[in-house]
Amino acid sequence: MAADSFDFPAALAKALADPQIAGNFKSALGGLRGKRLALFADPAELARLRATGKALKGRTLSRLPELLVQLEANCTRNGIRVHWAETTEEANRIVLSILRAHGADTVVKGKSMVSEEMGLNHFLEEHGVTPVETDLGEFIIQLAHQPPSHITAPALHMNRKQVAELFSKCIPDTPYTEDVLELNAIARRVLREKFRTAKAGLSGVNFAVAETGSLVLVENEGNGRMSTHCPDVHIALMGLEKVVEKLEHLPPLMRLLTGSATGQLLSTYVNVVSGPRGPHELDGPREVHLVILDNGRSNMFQDAELSGSLRCIRCGACLNNCPVYSRLGGHAYGSVYPGPIGSVITPQMEGLDAKGDLSFASSLCGACEEVCPVMIPLARHLRRIRSECEAAPGQGLVRGRGAKRCAVKTLGWRLWAFVERRPWLRERLLALAARLTGRWTPAVGPLAAWSQARTLPKLARKSLRQRVREEGVRHG
Repeated sequence: MAADSFDFPAALAKALADPQIAGNFKSALGGLRGKRLALFADPAELARLRATGKALKGRTLSRLPELLVQLEANCTRNGIRVHWAETTEEANRIVLSILRAHGADTVVKGKSMVSEEMGLNHFLEEHGVTPVETDLGEFIIQLAHQPPSHITAPALHMNRKQVAELFSKCIPDTPYTEDVLELNAIARRVLREKFRTAKAGLSGVNFAVAETGSLVLVENEGNGRMSTHCPDVHIALMGLEKVVEKLEHLPPLMRLLTGSATGQLLSTYVNVVSGPRGPHELDGPREVHLVILDNGRSNMFQDAELSGSLRCIRCGACLNNCPVYSRLGGHAYGSVYPGPIGSVITPQMEGLDAKGDLSFASSLCGACEEVCPVMIPLARHLRRIRSECEAAPGQGLVRGRGAKRCAVKTLGWRLWAFVERRPWLRERLLALAARLTGRWTPAVGPLAAWSQARTLPKLARKSLRQRVREEGVRHG
């Protein structure tokens, strides 16, 4: 979706008017939250694990340039060809050049949010290459021509009946069925032939180990292993923040990832790719390519505060526990990464003029922070993005800073500050307003919309400061 064509208020209104969205997300997210709570039943143990995760990712960020160089050196030693891409356009061209070099007109894809960030499917289709999503959720939304609505569960917005109708309509010779096992079997039948015949496979990377030059991919369906091992060429895509220092750092991070995402102690499959097929090995790709994408991450890294968002391990727990996301769903955000973490990183990637509004789609209740496995201060980051949106010329660090600055709003805040610094003036103005309005707060301006679902407070006859002066403070 083009950034300049996205109408966020209209998307919010559309989502709020659709009861199906609220129903589907309420059911699905409730289940995910319950599984996470059951797995992390010991608060003390969870606190220690989260502190460990925060420390490991923080240590990685403190040495990020050095670790990326080490990762490249060890991957190259293992036979993995490393490519660097500053922008999504550059990354797309790299992937296309690899596919064309091998005459691949079809590529089977494991789940990759970076490929969504790149708009890779659309780009490949424009250049005559057919991408085939093999993760079940991604397979479903590809049939429906929709973007993912959740980081780990892309088809979360659809229920079983909707998937049954989609399969029956889009897959030839497929009878209508709502049986989950039969739906899985239908997808498996379609994809198996794709795995067998595709010349190239593509996947994301959950962690890249600098110490060993290994690419780690966790999944539950086996499609990731099929995409990375069946075709002769494997292309792995990762954001540069996915690097970790040592192999021994993986267990706590993987437990946090799977436990926070799906409530699992460990995912069904853990794939560790450390190079192409050896001379005496019977299977595996003959070539492995790693594309490391920046796309604004270096700028995030330069910001002492917002660089904390690079600790994200893409578990989706902040989405699962966000009251705003739960009501809206993912598509209303109009970005690849929805929910609290998306409202922090997307404005940094695409600029505040394009996506700064996302930071205001939060109640700042802090539920996201309480469950973040690597303790990202999401509410603080959201407030920072909001302040960057309103930054005065010469202030702020994020691209597009000051994009939402409004002269009327700025004047209003200056008047408010002027009055608040003079308590005597504030008391007299409030008393005058109470007399003029009969103590009722007028529903005008922004208050008109705010009061549609809320009761406006009455103006007090006397301020708290005045009452304390007159009545004193009663204790006990």
